[in-house]
Amino acid sequence: MPAISFQSVSKTYSSAKGPFKALDGVSFDIGQGEFFGLLGPNGAGKTTLISILAGLSRANAGRVTVMGHDVQADYAQARRQLGVVPQELVFDPFFSVREALRIQSGYFGVKNNGAWIDELLESLGLADKAGANMRQLSGGMKRRVLVAQALVHKPPVIVLDEPTAGVDVELRQTLWQFIAKLNKQGHTVLLTTHYLEEAEALCSRVAMLKQGRVVALERTSELLKAASSNVLRFKLDGELPAALAAQARVTGRIVQFPAHDAGEIEQYLAAVREAGLHAEDVEIRKADLEDVFLDVMGAKA
Repeated sequence: MPAISFQSVSKTYSSAKGPFKALDGVSFDIGQGEFFGLLGPNGAGKTTLISILAGLSRANAGRVTVMGHDVQADYAQARRQLGVVPQELVFDPFFSVREALRIQSGYFGVKNNGAWIDELLESLGLADKAGANMRQLSGGMKRRVLVAQALVHKPPVIVLDEPTAGVDVELRQTLWQFIAKLNKQGHTVLLTTHYLEEAEALCSRVAMLKQGRVVALERTSELLKAASSNVLRFKLDGELPAALAAQARVTGRIVQFPAHDAGEIEQYLAAVREAGLHAEDVEIRKADLEDVFLDVMGAKA
C-alpha cells in the first residue's frame, strides 16, 4: 500500500478569463518511507495538489488516498495520517508556543504527549521559546512552530510545502537534520521546494509538474545520470552577445553553458574571447538537478 496515491487527479478553476485547468490527470504513488520531491515552477499545480491531499480543496476528477484512506470519503482518517507544513505563516496570537502545540494535539485527540512536545521543541530549537507568545516570535521561529504543529500527532506522512522559503541557513540545517531523522525512522516525506539543491540532497525520487501535468517522474539519481552534458561555468564582467546569451544560464556575473565535450567547451570560451570578454574562475562541473529541471521545463510539450 502506498503512503500517498494520486490517481488521475484533475482540478479546474473558474476565472474571469474562463476555466483554468490547474491539474490535468496527475497520477503517481509515493511509497511508505520515501523522501519524495514535488518540483515545478510557480503555477505548475504543486500547492493545488497538496490542498487536495490535505482535504482543503476538492478535485474535479480522480482519487487521492493517504495510507489507503480516501481524502474525501474517509477524510478524518486520511487527515490523521498527515502532518502538513503550509507555505503561509498562520498562527494564533493569543497563545504561547507550548499552548499552541497542546491545542493542536487536541484537534487529533492526542493527550499526555508532553514528552514528545518537549522533544519537538528541543529538536527545532524552540526550547527557550516555549513560554513565549506566538506574536513575539520572528518569522523563522514561527516557521519552526508550524513544523512542530504538523508533527505533534506523530503522523506517518509529513508534507512540507516550501518549508524553508525565506528562512535563515541555521533553520534550514536544523529542519533538515530533524526531518531526515524522522524519515530514517520510517516517516514518509513529501517536499515541495524551489531550492533544488535541497531536493537533490534529500529526495530519493522526484516528480516534476509543468502546467498541471507530470512531465518527469524518476529516481533523483537516474535523472542526474540521464543528464546529457557537463556544465561550463565561469565569471564574467560584461555582457554576452545576444546569440551566445541565448544558449547560456546567466546569474549576475556567473555564466553557465551545457557542454557535451572538450570541443564545445573551447568553442564557448573562444566565442567569449572574440567578444572581447575575459572569463574568470573557469570550471567544469557535472550537471545537477537544477540543470535537469531547466531542461525538462524548457522542453516543448
